[in-house]
Amino acid sequence: MNSAPRGPVIQANKNAAPETAPRSCSSTAKLALLVCAVLMFAGFFALGTWQLKRLQWKLDLIQRVDARVHAPAVAAPGPEQWPQVTAESDEYRHVRLSGNYLYALTTRVQASTELGSGFWLLTPLRTADGSVVLVNRGFVPSAAPEQPAPGAIPVSSTVVVNGLLRISEPGGGFLRHNDPAGNRWYSRDVQAIAAAHGLSQVAPYFVDADAKKMPVDDDAGDGSSVRPVGGLTVIAFHNSHLVYALTWYALALMVVGGCYWGVREERKLPRSAAEISNAASNDQSDSESEDGKQN
Repeated sequence: MNSAPRGPVIQANKNAAPETAPRSCSSTAKLALLVCAVLMFAGFFALGTWQLKRLQWKLDLIQRVDARVHAPAVAAPGPEQWPQVTAESDEYRHVRLSGNYLYALTTRVQASTELGSGFWLLTPLRTADGSVVLVNRGFVPSAAPEQPAPGAIPVSSTVVVNGLLRISEPGGGFLRHNDPAGNRWYSRDVQAIAAAHGLSQVAPYFVDADAKKMPVDDDAGDGSSVRPVGGLTVIAFHNSHLVYALTWYALALMVVGGCYWGVREERKLPRSAAEISNAASNDQSDSESEDGKQN
């Protein structure tokens, strides 16, 4: 005779509902997610490709500018060519022009250079045909006298200037606007400077004069003893297009990876449901066997 088992007997609840697998998303939700993923991938991939095109454009621009800077000087564009002058086709072109400096109309524009803080000296140069080109004669420190020394020559003799053609900088500097009335200038705005001095027939560009060696007994040309330092043009192009392209492509790959993970998890759900159903059936059979043995 079999003795009853010691201790409480825990019987399986035959009426307990078997655990079910989590439900998968509806077909509509899946389709919406798929459309969103495709659009995001296409957008990120397109942005990456656009940045690669911008990278090629920037490299071509740098190559063109470098060729212009180191090329022999050519005649500066005259009045008949001014309408065609653009930054893309002409900026940083090495040019030559001749005329007479109008020293009395020199404008000081705030500058920050490798030599420290100071000013650019922009002096009008009247050419033989009567037109005017503003020439950035160079940099002077902040301590330099603002007005020409007594006895300064208002108009120079004929000079020849070599330099780099630059496009006008309208408006002002960062968070600072030009103040023609107060004679405070933060950018080389050709039109505004010309208007402040009542100049007409002024070129839409200015010229950064090349650096040149002066004799020891030569002065600045305007009667002052401070010689402006030319040749300080900074030629630098911000070029982060490759980093941007890689970032956009990485985001596109993340979208693909997210889709792959979602599909893999979705495929696991039917198998998990079957495993849970089989486990519930096995537990029920084991419970019935134990009841039969006890009886």
